[in-house]
Amino acid sequence: MRTLYLPVSRFAVNLCDNMRKKIDDPAYRELYSRRMQIIEPVFADIAYCKGMNRFSLRSKIKVNIQWLLFCMVHNIAKCVQPLSLQYGT
Repeated sequence: MRTLYLPVSRFAVNLCDNMRKKIDDPAYRELYSRRMQIIEPVFADIAYCKGMNRFSLRSKIKVNIQWLLFCMVHNIAKCVQPLSLQYGT
C-alpha cells in the first residue's frame, strides 16, 4: 500500500501571490527597484570584496558580532574613500 502525503500550508493565503501582486503595483515596483540599488550593492561588497561568503563563528551572538564587524568595515571603507581622493594616499 502506498500513501500520498500532501503538504499543508501554514498560511491561509499564498504569500508568493501576495508578493507578485505587490510588485505588479507601480508604487511597489519603484520601491523595490530602489532597494535593489541601495541594499544589494552592500551585500555584494561584503560578500565579494570583503570575502565573507559564510560565517566562521557559531551561535547567534557570535554571528551577530561578526556581521556587525563586517558592516563596520564596509562603512569605514565608505568614509575613507572620499578622504583618500581629497588628500591623496
